[in-house]
Amino acid sequence: MTNELIAITLLWGFIFIYAVMATMDFGAGFWSMVYMNREKTKATNIANRYLSPTWEVTNVFIVAIVVALFSFFPGATFLLGTVLLIPGSIILLLLAIRSAFLVFAHIAKEYKKALTYISGISGIIIPALLISVLPITHGGFIETVDGVARLRMDKLFTSPHEYAFIGFAISSTLFLSSLLLADYSNAANELEAYQIYRRDALILGPISLLMALFIMLTMQNEAAWLYKRMMNYFPWIIGSIAMFFVAGIALFLPSTKHTTVRGRPRLAVVAIVVQYFFASYAYGKAHLPYMIYPDVTIQSGFTHPNTFRALFISYIVGFVILFPGFIYFWRLFMKDKRYLQQNDPS
Repeated sequence: MTNELIAITLLWGFIFIYAVMATMDFGAGFWSMVYMNREKTKATNIANRYLSPTWEVTNVFIVAIVVALFSFFPGATFLLGTVLLIPGSIILLLLAIRSAFLVFAHIAKEYKKALTYISGISGIIIPALLISVLPITHGGFIETVDGVARLRMDKLFTSPHEYAFIGFAISSTLFLSSLLLADYSNAANELEAYQIYRRDALILGPISLLMALFIMLTMQNEAAWLYKRMMNYFPWIIGSIAMFFVAGIALFLPSTKHTTVRGRPRLAVVAIVVQYFFASYAYGKAHLPYMIYPDVTIQSGFTHPNTFRALFISYIVGFVILFPGFIYFWRLFMKDKRYLQQNDPS
């Protein structure tokens, strides 16, 4: 495996981990907003309990993505940074607003509802903007005028391909988060909240699958080169769809923990993560060697080999130190009965 492939694999790993964690995080904020006024259910309490310890950890990975992209592929970073200056600034602003309001919502009790609405709405807008980077890398939206690259915003936001990705981002955010919150509710013995989030997952799962199919349909016309390459990895796509149905079946199986409800949400969560892994692998492999079609490849945008080796060692050492902490955090978060079953202090 070449240095370029090692670097892009590491970057892809960061993006995949962040995509899964962030969609669950952003979606939990939205569900907290949706069920905030339903006093007879603890669905909002469950969402808040999930949000409290996770949104800080999730932000670690977006920092890792930016640093890895800038360090390993400065050529691609320069072009992306130039054309994404405005949308990237909007994303950073929304992330800052959401993070601040998540904190203030727990401190300024009199403004809790307003702050929760703002953080919930921004949590849905952010994934839609983040995923917009993908169709941009497919080509056709960047033009060079007098040696300066610029993004054709008019062309981007009149493209069905762009809206297919936005629809997929929003539906996946709500689907993944509702599925994880169902699992979290089940672990916390909050059966009423579990039934609510299980129902939401059953509704949003098929919608997210339809949006994925819509992406493939629009890709045929707007990124034919990528569509043809993805067909070379068709078994991975079939495997992805199969894992989706495994997750659906898991939500109807008899529960091993409670006799009054149906579903094995932990199995469903694992199956869906594997589903997204298969799909993202097929997409990523088909996209290579292009980072931004047709201008930047992983070879043309790569850093100096000596710089790569030093950075790669630094990343390995850093994650050897951090990874046990993440595992310990997750075990505390998902298995600490005192935290799982606590009442919302508000």
